[in-house]
Amino acid sequence: MTPRDIHKPLLDSLSTAIILLDSHLQLCHMNPAAEALLSISCERCRGEAITHFFHESGETPGELLHAASHANHYTKRHAEWQLLNGEQITVDYTVTPFADNDGLVIEILPIDRLLRISREEMLTSSQETTRVLIRGMAHEIKNPLGGIRGAAQLLARELPGNDLAEYTNIIIDEADRLRNLVDRMLGPNQLPEVANLNIHEVLERVATMIRAESNGSIRIVRDYDPSIPDIRGDKEQLIQALLNIARNAMQAMSENETPNPSLTLRTRVRRQYTIGRQHHPLVTHVEVIDNGPGIPESMVKQIFYPMISGRAEGTGLGLTISQHLIHQHNGLIECHSEPGETRFSLYLPMETTPTNT
Repeated sequence: MTPRDIHKPLLDSLSTAIILLDSHLQLCHMNPAAEALLSISCERCRGEAITHFFHESGETPGELLHAASHANHYTKRHAEWQLLNGEQITVDYTVTPFADNDGLVIEILPIDRLLRISREEMLTSSQETTRVLIRGMAHEIKNPLGGIRGAAQLLARELPGNDLAEYTNIIIDEADRLRNLVDRMLGPNQLPEVANLNIHEVLERVATMIRAESNGSIRIVRDYDPSIPDIRGDKEQLIQALLNIARNAMQAMSENETPNPSLTLRTRVRRQYTIGRQHHPLVTHVEVIDNGPGIPESMVKQIFYPMISGRAEGTGLGLTISQHLIHQHNGLIECHSEPGETRFSLYLPMETTPTNT
């Protein structure tokens, strides 16, 4: 029995993913944590080259061989691995040679979850700061608007004739328009009406409205998981949140004359999922996917902020409101976009009572 065989029970008890390779980079052993991470079986894959199970870059095999032959150890941060099942993971990993130069030990730490938590916390913090700023600014705007509107109404009553009424009406109408814009910036002010609801009923309402507004020009694809149980939430608020996203997709495809425009509504269950720092055993995952022109990379990280829009006619408030409504349900919205596919992912915890913030 080799020293490596003696230590296998110890390696198998570790939560850190460990892989043992020989000097030819062939798999000798991997512990259960590594099997789960790479979605492969050690028994079936023993003797295969490790680079068969993931792809990082063309330089990776040479770096591993050099480490094995020259007894060098190194660490890589934020490495992107493409797995056999098509999944992409981000890892930190350390390569350590055996003392006899007869192989390598690779320790792997997946950091996707840590990166996502950090990104979500930064996004949530930025949005909360923006929301507080907007609310303060909105109230400062609404107060003088009320005075302007009231003064215009008094002026209209004092005018000797109707010749100048057009101008006072313009003042009143524009004051009302600005007030409505400010109210939209503030978002919904009613508390959620929480009840059990079927997420597919929400999506069907959205699909019906999009079909009507587009005159049937957009193909709607449904990819539902019928096993998803009811969740707790405000049905009308969730309809509004999803409708804002779907309507943006419809308008983008229409304005850019996307050939064969389609909108996919997909639902799945995610297990053991973390939103922010809150862990949830079960999460409803809703995706709204379109085949439109995509969102410019420079805008993807900003689209949930108010007044940010890639459309000439857009107000930049729809996605801000959607994010606020989903946040009230303790959920999260993410966006990934490239030309030909824009994907909005909504994560809604099951059996969770929405907040009133």
